[in-house]
Amino acid sequence: MTDIITTLARELKQPEQYVRNVVQLLDEGNTIPFIARYRKELHGSMDDTTLRTLADRLTYLRNLAQRKEEVKNAVAGQEKLTDELAAAIDAAKTLAEVEDLYRPYKQKRRTRATMAKEKGLEPLALAIFAQEKGNDPAALAVDYIDPEKGVETAEDALAGASDIIAEMLSDDAAIRKELRQLIGRKGTLRTVAAREEDSVYRLYYDFEQAIPKLAGHQILAINRGEKEEFLKASVAIDRSWALGLLWNRCVKGNSPCAAFVQTAAEDAYDRLIFPSLERETRSGLTDTAAEGAIRNFALNLKPLLMQPPVKGHVTMGLDPGYAHGCKVAVIDGTGKVLDTAVVYPTYGQRQKDEAIRKLSAMIRRHGVTHIAIGNGTASRETEQMAVEMIRDLPGVSYMIVNEAGASVYSASKLAAEEFPEYDVNLRSAVSIARRMQDPLAELVKIDPKAIGVGQYQHDMPQKRLDETLAGVVEDCVNAVGVDVNTASPSLLGRVSGLTAATARNIVKYREENGAFTTRKQLLKVPKLGPKAFEQCAGFLRVPESKAILDNTGVHPESYGAAGELLTLCGYTLSDVAAGEIALLEQKVKLLGEEKVAAKLGIGVPTLRDVVKELLKPGRDVRDDLPAPILRTDVLDMKDLKPGMVLSGTVRNVVDFGVFVDIGVHQDGLVHISQVCNKFIRHPSEVVSVGDVVKVVVLDVDEKKHRISLSMKQVPKS
Repeated sequence: MTDIITTLARELKQPEQYVRNVVQLLDEGNTIPFIARYRKELHGSMDDTTLRTLADRLTYLRNLAQRKEEVKNAVAGQEKLTDELAAAIDAAKTLAEVEDLYRPYKQKRRTRATMAKEKGLEPLALAIFAQEKGNDPAALAVDYIDPEKGVETAEDALAGASDIIAEMLSDDAAIRKELRQLIGRKGTLRTVAAREEDSVYRLYYDFEQAIPKLAGHQILAINRGEKEEFLKASVAIDRSWALGLLWNRCVKGNSPCAAFVQTAAEDAYDRLIFPSLERETRSGLTDTAAEGAIRNFALNLKPLLMQPPVKGHVTMGLDPGYAHGCKVAVIDGTGKVLDTAVVYPTYGQRQKDEAIRKLSAMIRRHGVTHIAIGNGTASRETEQMAVEMIRDLPGVSYMIVNEAGASVYSASKLAAEEFPEYDVNLRSAVSIARRMQDPLAELVKIDPKAIGVGQYQHDMPQKRLDETLAGVVEDCVNAVGVDVNTASPSLLGRVSGLTAATARNIVKYREENGAFTTRKQLLKVPKLGPKAFEQCAGFLRVPESKAILDNTGVHPESYGAAGELLTLCGYTLSDVAAGEIALLEQKVKLLGEEKVAAKLGIGVPTLRDVVKELLKPGRDVRDDLPAPILRTDVLDMKDLKPGMVLSGTVRNVVDFGVFVDIGVHQDGLVHISQVCNKFIRHPSEVVSVGDVVKVVVLDVDEKKHRISLSMKQVPKS
């Protein structure tokens, strides 16, 4: 365990004691959000991303340690474990290295080499491989002719010996490691067209790139093209380099036996080693690309979930469509459905006028101030109708909302339970409206993979993708906090320490007993014990509580310290409720943070968090972010001209650039080379999903529905 702690500390550049503390906290069943928020003193305020990286690497290193023991035990069971081999296994840094060392001792299916050994030819192979002066392979082979064993001639014996030597070289861990590294440094990936047919993969019909320079999106695109049988891909390396390295490892001097070993080595490379390493290389490239894509998906998902809500407004959700019309739902400021309808604005001018009349009446009747329009099929026509409509409705604005996953949600069991009285299509209109009001609360109901802010997500290792995205959702939900009296089971289920079952029990308890009035009441919820309460309490808000601290991020374990702090600074909890503690932070600094923390029996990080929460009880961290763009007019693609400067919202960040919603039906692309004036490896270094950015139009291709934008060329004002 000490080695694992040391390795983690080195990799994460963190003190060993902090790493040891985190490992202990994880082993005790604490969640990442709880550790990140309420145990800062123990880990030096690592953020949730660092803590998740630590947890992932901890799992890998523990699995590696377990596999090392399994391999040593397996080899020892064959009575072949030497001190040297045991030391090599212990020193291995990856599972691949461990498997290389185990390779010679693994139970194999019958190979040409094993059949040769069954014929008694292993001593001949070892004698030739020793390459002693004066030995001649042909002369040595004569003694192994045995027709009863199927060795009819000396040539048969030499063929068997060659197969044994080839397998020995293929099983040599050091040789495999060196050749693997050579391919990684000097190899290339080549692709050619598998058939004469145009496709989205045409870029790769005659493509070659050095392995170290391959981008993740290229690897994933090639994999998909190969799977769909548009491409053939292969790894290439200069054979003379590889054979030279191999011969240096196994050929001794210049003798008939050395020449034989050299030929056997060529066979080993061509027949056994290279095909195996090619598969390994492709698999490794895919793993790296997938990990990068998953990381990128997570980076995009977080700001999307953390988009500022447009709270407290009566909102109309429009789910555009052609065949089944535009589905409409009006919800109040809390998300409750007030009205629904279906209109047909794409069926001609008369139907469009009728839709405007009907929707205008609904807007006036319910006091709608915002319209959320889904960005799917027929959204442009729906947006044009909305703009025409709100010209006569002062104070009403609209926003295009990403509707990815809305149809998945509306057809789900969860949606059926939530809205049993509504048609599937109307449920999606409700979801679109709620996405504008509170993106996080609505998007947690949808499988994160269906939200549409990644690339090639269906090609990813699904378990790993699910785990990563679930972690992002969990971190976002807990960073914002959850109103225990209004949250859905889906939202509660993402709270630290709660499961789907305990989330349902909380909802059932409040339905049977009325709204929670204190955090302590949570302990009365079936199956929500002290450990779960410890993990979840700080993230659940109780606005109805008479105790103001129940509506803050202050954990119940720190209530005493918070009370003492207020007394020390001359305040009371009533002052907190009245918002009359504006000088609290200054008073703490005058007294000295370390002295105050020591007096209260807490750490400085916890003290700072308590002060922040007392200053803004019930605060929403999303309120500090830039507000989303609300529009009252519409642009058409044909209105765009090169040189136009526009404001837009970042919709997706991928390896090769940034997709920006600039108010037309088609998102524009800012290529990575146009993001900023400095070199960047990935656009996420500069922008995130949800950012509001200024862009200049570079080019518009109406036929291909492509808009090229630049951020770096925006004129300085």
